[in-house]
Amino acid sequence: MPNIASILKAEISRVARKEVRTEIETLKKASAHHRASIAALRRQVEKLEKELRHALRVSARVSPAGEADEGESGPSRRFSATRLAAHREKLGLSAAAYGKLVGVTGQTIYKWEQGRARPRKAQLEGLASVRGLGRREVAEQLNAE
Repeated sequence: MPNIASILKAEISRVARKEVRTEIETLKKASAHHRASIAALRRQVEKLEKELRHALRVSARVSPAGEADEGESGPSRRFSATRLAAHREKLGLSAAAYGKLVGVTGQTIYKWEQGRARPRKAQLEGLASVRGLGRREVAEQLNAE
């Protein structure tokens, strides 16, 4: 005949395992739910960060120096590196002299002509004013300075 103490011990262990299993199941379900909500929040944060980067790129492209009002400042200016180089050659000026007319350095003119940099809006206005000058006016302005 089996020992009553061993039977009692086995039954207590079985009931304890059953109770622990039910508690663990509820904890597993809660943990899975929390992991799913954390993953959803991470995806949402990544999506919002991506939208923010895109919006910053678009706003930087639209108004490079924080200048949003184009209507008050006049017409928008276009820039072409090859046309800048051609105009400088036509006037027979060095990059330093051309830069002096525009209000920038000769190195900046070289970078613009090579396409490694682009002029800001105020500098585009300076380029437009120089574009309207002939050789004599350019020589006069350079001698005056």
